[in-house]
Amino acid sequence: MRPHEVIVRPLVTEKGVWRTQTQNVYTFEVHPKANKIEIARAVAEIYGVTVLAVRTMWRHGKPRRVRLTRGRTRRWKRAEVKLDPDDRIEVV
Repeated sequence: MRPHEVIVRPLVTEKGVWRTQTQNVYTFEVHPKANKIEIARAVAEIYGVTVLAVRTMWRHGKPRRVRLTRGRTRRWKRAEVKLDPDDRIEVV
C-alpha cells in the first residue's frame, strides 16, 4: 500500500493533544488491513520523522438509531505512533 492509503486521517482530540504534548504520541485512523510496519513506514515517509513504536487497536461501531431504523456505526482501526523526542508533527 502507498503511504497515503495507509494513513486515513490524523485524530485531533483533547486526549490526543495532551498525549502529543506530554508523551510525543500521535493518533491516526489507519487502513483496516495495514500492519504496524506499514504504519511506521507511512508516518516516517509522509511527515519525515523517526518512529519509535506503533500501537494499534480496533474501535468497534456503536449502536445508533434513526427514527425506527436501528444500525451501527462502522468499526475502524486506530494507531498510536510514538516519535523520537526530537521530532514533532504539525497536525492542524
